[in-house]
Parts: sequence; structure tokens; C-alpha cells
Amino acid sequence: MAATPRLSTRMKSHDIMELEVSLGHRFQRPELLEQALTHSSQAREVEALGAGNGSPAGDNEMLEFLGDAVLGLVTSETLFHRFPKFQEGQLSKLRAHLVGQRHLLRVAEQLQIGRYMRLGRGEEKSGGRNKASLLVDALEAILAALYLDGGWTVACNFIVRAIVEPELAQMNLETSAIPVMDFKSALQEALQARGGPQPVYMLVKEEGPEHKKSFTVEVRIHEPALAQFVGRAQAATKKRAEQEAARQALEYLAASPQAPHPKV
Repeated sequence: MAATPRLSTRMKSHDIMELEVSLGHRFQRPELLEQALTHSSQAREVEALGAGNGSPAGDNEMLEFLGDAVLGLVTSETLFHRFPKFQEGQLSKLRAHLVGQRHLLRVAEQLQIGRYMRLGRGEEKSGGRNKASLLVDALEAILAALYLDGGWTVACNFIVRAIVEPELAQMNLETSAIPVMDFKSALQEALQARGGPQPVYMLVKEEGPEHKKSFTVEVRIHEPALAQFVGRAQAATKKRAEQEAARQALEYLAASPQAPHPKV
């Protein structure tokens, strides 16, 4: 009988050191960084093969939860002090951009997080190292690992240096509008300004296995002066599909003769 293939449950030391250099922090507990890079698919395979000595193998889901909170607080505090004359709505939109998936994906790609992620065989074969959701989840988990290992100052310094400041430097907020990232809120505001009814979102299709689902969402808007518009989008989560459908609806409104409405 052929031997059962063994899964490596530890990262190589040179991999840890390379990533630590990029993060600017030497971990006292490198197992935190390993866990932050471990997708649930890998953890479940380790458990199935009995490589975890009977104890549950750790994945990065709980660290992602904590990292998301740390990121939000650091970003909010930075913007609060950086732009004291901004209104709450402006700060909220700017924060939404800085902590949004599109921006975080760019940061994760710059750090080459995909190289270091620990994936199960199925996720590896399906291109998990390039999936936006997995890269962003791993980045947020790394933020939690930095916080737990080095404390608030270490996590805060990294977030400001690698996530917040580089993006703010690219934006001339004195002359440019804050980019829209929360398209659902922007669509709601646009329809309110036009005196129209609120949009209706409908889940029209859900397909695929549990670990690789796909959701198709439609958004419908009705305005007396316009024909009914239906936007349709597909994504790995309902939230992302709704955002993309809302973006389509905003583009439709931007092309219509009525005003005012936000720019996309």
C-alpha cells in the first residue's frame, strides 16, 4: 500500500524571515504568522491526516476577524487626526476606500502574500494563491498577528506605513473627490437626491460547492422619468455581487439626463 502523503505543518524558516523583512517585524511567536497564512482548507487536511496530534489545526479565520477590527480602528484614528476639517461622511467614504477589498488586494499583492499562503490541495489547484478574497483575508489575519505579537504600536505603524499613507499620497484630496467604494450607499444617496424610490436587490442564482460558491444578484431601480433599470452581477459573495450591481446602476444614472448624482 502506498504511503499516505504528509502535509507540512510548518513554514520554512527562510520563508518566515522573508515575510518578516517585508512586514518590518521579527516575530517572537512565529506560529502566529503561520496561522495567519493558513487557509481553512489546509487546516482541515492536516486534521484529516492526523498531523495535528489530535488537536484542531488552526486557520486564519479568527485572526482575520481581529485584524479587520484593528485595521478599521487604526485607519479611523489616522484619518481623524489627519483631516480634522473633514465631515463625518467624507471620513467614512475615505475609510471605506482604504479598507476596501480593491485597495487591500493591491497591498497584499505588493507584499506577495500569495507566495506564503498555506492552502489545501483543492484550493491550490483552483488558483487560491491568486484569489482576491483569500489574499485579503490573509492580509487582515497578518495584521492581527502583528498586533498580538508586537502590540498596538507595531500593528499601527505597519498599517499606516503600508496601507494608509501610500494611498493617501496618491490622492490629492484638496482637488479630487474621494473615490466611491461603497456603491450601494452611493446608489441610495443618488436616488434620494433624485426623489426616486430605493433600489431593490434580488438573489437570482446561487451555485457551486460550499467552498466555491457563486452568487448572482440583480438590482432594480424604478424612476418615473426613466424605464426600469436592472443591473446584474456575479461574485463569490452576495455582498460583492450587490456592490457590483449597484456600480452598474450608478453608471446608468450618470448617463441619464437628471442631476445631481455622485460620480463613479
